[in-house]
Amino acid sequence: MLVVLLTAGLLMQTPNIPRTADGKPDLSGIWKAPPGKAAAVSSEIPYQPAAAAKQKENYAKRQMADPLAQCFMPGVPRIMYLEYPYQIFQTPGYVAITFAWSNVFRLIYTNGKPGPKGIDFWMGDSRGRWEGDTLVVDVSSHNDKTWFDTSGNFHSDKLHVTERYTMLNADTIQYEVTIEDPAVFTKPWKFSVPLARQKGMSRLLEYQCQAEAEEANGLFERDPKTWYPKK
Repeated sequence: MLVVLLTAGLLMQTPNIPRTADGKPDLSGIWKAPPGKAAAVSSEIPYQPAAAAKQKENYAKRQMADPLAQCFMPGVPRIMYLEYPYQIFQTPGYVAITFAWSNVFRLIYTNGKPGPKGIDFWMGDSRGRWEGDTLVVDVSSHNDKTWFDTSGNFHSDKLHVTERYTMLNADTIQYEVTIEDPAVFTKPWKFSVPLARQKGMSRLLEYQCQAEAEEANGLFERDPKTWYPKK
């Protein structure tokens, strides 16, 4: 879920943060958005009239209509503020993010190469660059099948997302997003959430959405527990 915020400008150079060998802020580690940090504020999102009506329809049907309820990929930016952690790996040419949620991953290309044309993706196509100490990522080529949150806030396949990752200190990344979609919104809008380093986690654990959903709904028979010691 989202809270719409306007954030103040951040310093271009931040002291006392980890850095890679080439001097860039080192984003490597396991991160997560704090739970309960934000709530949907759809009235502040600048919907076009027809899109506002669609959002209300989505909200009324959200329990079943939310794509995440069907274990579809969350899309970007939603996957970045789900309740599940993710791990960032950083090289000079790429930033890779692996997610606990259903083993989804992202590749952010920072090698300057353009993305493919005429193909849409559940997670979009991510191309990054460094502006001082901030990693700026343009995410394009989305499909229109993901939501921003559980309140039915949605987009079209014209969505363009600009992410900004700025380390405030060694354990906090400020994650700011600008949303543009001329088919749905009247103007760009922003939100921002902090990402906290998960110091108590040495590795990611898996959350398999489809398996969890099938087990909760009784859609498969459990295997006999033959590995327990006999009485």
